Formats: sequence, C-alpha cells, structure tokens
Amino acid sequence: MVYPESAPENWREILQQTGLQCAVSPLHDADKNADETEKKAHWHVIMCYSGPTAFSIVEGITGKLNAPAPMALEQIKGYYRYLTHKDNPEKVQYDAKDIEHINGFNPHDFIELSKSEVNALKQEILKYISENGLVEYAVLLDMLMVAELWDMLDVAMNHTIFVTAVLASWRHMAQKERGLEVKDGRASWVGDDE
Repeated sequence: MVYPESAPENWREILQQTGLQCAVSPLHDADKNADETEKKAHWHVIMCYSGPTAFSIVEGITGKLNAPAPMALEQIKGYYRYLTHKDNPEKVQYDAKDIEHINGFNPHDFIELSKSEVNALKQEILKYISENGLVEYAVLLDMLMVAELWDMLDVAMNHTIFVTAVLASWRHMAQKERGLEVKDGRASWVGDDE
C-alpha cells in the first residue's frame, strides 16, 4: 500500500524505473474501518516478478515509496479484483477504468475471465454491435481499441467465430433490407446523417 501523505511525488516513476509490471488501484479514499471511521486514503499496488524474489529486494522498493511492509500474493487474480473491491459488495466500489497499469502490466496475462463474465461480455458486444450498426469485424476491433474496452476486445478476439457470424448476419440483413446501406463497416438507414 502507498499513502498519499508519505509517498514521494515521483512514486509512480520509481515503480516504472524498476521495470516490473505493476498495477495500481484507484485511490481508496472512501474506505471505512469496522467501527465506521474513515481509513487513511491509500493505493494498493501489485508488483509482478518473473520468479521467486527475496523479501529484502521487494522491501527495498517499498522503502523508496515509504510504504508499509510488502506482502506476498498467493495469486494475482483475486488481489487484482480487490483493487476495486469487485468481490466485496459491502465495501466501497471503485471504477476498474481507474486502475493504472505500469510497464506493460496486462491483467489478461494473470486473470482468466469466468464463463459467466465471458457470457456477460458477449452480451455487451452484441449490444455494442447493434447500437453502432457494425457489420465488419475489423471496424468492431478498432472501435473497441479506441474506446479502450479491453475486456470486450479480448472476448471479441478470442471468440472470432461467434462475433464474425453475428456481424455477417447483420451485414446480410443490411444488404437485404430495403433502406439500409453498408458504408465504412457500418449499416445505416439511407438518409441517416451518421
């Protein structure tokens, strides 16, 4: 954990200079103790090493951050989800979009989505395709990247047959339906301003 009042101003740069892949939680500034008093504002930080590492090496980095003693993680998935209290509905929920990734930390390298999470994301992709009138796979992928919808992008790239079948169906309907045209990978009603 890193505390705003004790961390050096360049603490993120210090993490970056280690070369370690790191994830930093949104600032936890609304957490409460068991007695309902406010906890000190803090960030949770995950630092990933390529193999077993001496505690003294990790402590050397946390010392530069003026952070309390580090703790080893059994696995990254659960703690990554804890960065936003995703599995703790009784706690303040923080936005996953506010998690910072340093030195190429990619949650998908450590966290596998559950079947229900994949299905929920597939539903979001269907909605996104429909709302945007998409009919081309490349356009969908590009839009998901630009919007930084990384989980949806991951599912779209790993379920290509499903997604391309949906897009092909939309494209086919657009070409058959009177009044629809396909332009730049999107289907639209003839006369739409978009």
